Amino acid sequence: MNKLLEKIESPDDLKKLNTDELTVLCREIREFLIDSVSETGGHLASNLGIVELTVALHTVFDVPKDKIIFDVGHQSYVHKILTGRKEGFKTLRQFGGMSGFPKKSESECDVFNTGHSSTSISAALGIARARDLDVDDYNVISVFGDGALTGGMMYEAMNDAGHSKTPLILVLNDNAMSISKNVGAIPKHLRKLRMSPTYFRSKHVVEGFLKHIPLVGKHIVNLIKHIKRNFRRLVIPTTIFDDMGFRYMGPVDGHDIKALINCFEYARSEKRPVLIHVQTKKGRGYVHAENNPQKFHGISAFNKETGETQKKGETYSERFGKTLINLAENNKKVVAITGAMPNGTGLDNFQKKFRNRFFDVGIAEQHGTTMAAGLASAGYVPVIPLYSSFLQRAYDQTLHDVCLQNLHVVFPIDRAGIVGADGETHQGVYDISYLSHMPNMTILSPATLDQLETMLHFAVNNFNAPIAIRYPRGGTEAEDISSDFTLGKAQLIKSGSDVTVIASGRMVKRAQESAALTNKSIEIIAIPTIKPLDEEAIISSAIKTGKVITIEDNVKTGGLGSMIGTLLKEKQIDCKFRIFAFPDKPITHGSIDELDKLYGLDAETIANEINR
Repeated sequence: MNKLLEKIESPDDLKKLNTDELTVLCREIREFLIDSVSETGGHLASNLGIVELTVALHTVFDVPKDKIIFDVGHQSYVHKILTGRKEGFKTLRQFGGMSGFPKKSESECDVFNTGHSSTSISAALGIARARDLDVDDYNVISVFGDGALTGGMMYEAMNDAGHSKTPLILVLNDNAMSISKNVGAIPKHLRKLRMSPTYFRSKHVVEGFLKHIPLVGKHIVNLIKHIKRNFRRLVIPTTIFDDMGFRYMGPVDGHDIKALINCFEYARSEKRPVLIHVQTKKGRGYVHAENNPQKFHGISAFNKETGETQKKGETYSERFGKTLINLAENNKKVVAITGAMPNGTGLDNFQKKFRNRFFDVGIAEQHGTTMAAGLASAGYVPVIPLYSSFLQRAYDQTLHDVCLQNLHVVFPIDRAGIVGADGETHQGVYDISYLSHMPNMTILSPATLDQLETMLHFAVNNFNAPIAIRYPRGGTEAEDISSDFTLGKAQLIKSGSDVTVIASGRMVKRAQESAALTNKSIEIIAIPTIKPLDEEAIISSAIKTGKVITIEDNVKTGGLGSMIGTLLKEKQIDCKFRIFAFPDKPITHGSIDELDKLYGLDAETIANEINR
């Protein structure tokens, strides 16, 4: 029975508890998280690691007056518990239920919607500057993981914030992990800081006494601070955070609630940029998550006792990983690049087998894409699998550094289309739109796992220009479709005379399901090559049936349907035309089937249109 947790309705309730009671509360929160997430799925390991840190923040600061911005946001579960949303965990990440990320629409305690990494300092600095312009006095706190420090945007923001001297508190949650283990120079820098820790103790009492000494008190305080700063530099020669203008504090034990409270109280009194380096353990308190934090970063419902999830069939990510290993064995020029996600994109075994041809650049999609361009310009075949919603962060690099130079970079786009429970920040429904207008870019879309394999072989060995292969989360496959693939050619799946249904990727199966619900003669055309389109096949079928319906896992604006509609209009084809795609609005969280139904892409809705 979580007796203390039952009494917590708002952060004000924390301020009534002593340190021992807060420690008990942290244990109860961990029990609650394990019980809840085992039922619904979600981001567990990161939240287990940040319990004391979040409790301490809410004990010291006054939310919602003070503003806390969580980088990425998947570690905001404890924050949600403490701000009156315990009951919402029954519907966590479910359709119509509570989001797994901060949402301003959920609570006034959520001040900024997040979902991608390395954005929190920029947002926090903007809020802090608005505070100063309004002549207000609240605190602004950015909470981010060490993985976020592999993203260049963090340094742009820190450079600005440190230079400006705007009062701002940064909390670095250092657990040596993002999703996979962190790589690069910054994690090495943090390891050096951990090896030479400077134990932080609050000096409020001493400083308060000294400042009351007439005439010289403040000078003594400043002298002590100067000596302390220089002494620390003898132990730790330099920290990048000091050099960028921040008062560096730490490392601090992220599971010592008293030390954290003391640290945050001191930081609150500083009227300048402060960075607090907190060490935590990802997955703390649940042995399965501690032993395998990658698995429990984001996990579906699981058995609480064993930590096991229900085994599903082969996924597109897994087939991609197996195929790339085969290609690399036969082509020594094949190299793989990941943005801190070897496991999520299926590269984990490639990493083990081809260590010298595997590059983890961290959460730095822009850098990874331009690095791929460099490799391609030197004669290699870089393959850089990214989630659709993360590739959009490298839009400029894809256009400017890859496409304009017509370089042979292969972009496997994982999680293309609806991803479900992660919601609006992760839905991959924009990639057709933002890639299709790039010169020299080719876009492929497999409808089966075998077709993905065929396309990847083609993209690596039989092509010499930018090429993207978009495929969905999971393993949804069309039925009775050949794995054969010819660039620029459509596939006639079913011949008919009444209505032409054109679909790509996951939606080829939806076209088949819709056709099965009608008595009309349906012609189904699969589009394995979205760009360039098979104009001849599309025009021929449109003339034949006089009615064309397109189905895609992308937004309507700039998508496959828009491309086909433009083609039919330009060629002056007289036919009825309807696009089934996602609307030009944020797509909420829920299961894929629920979201298809909500936005009218389910088989029944499409069949009704066919029958009209």
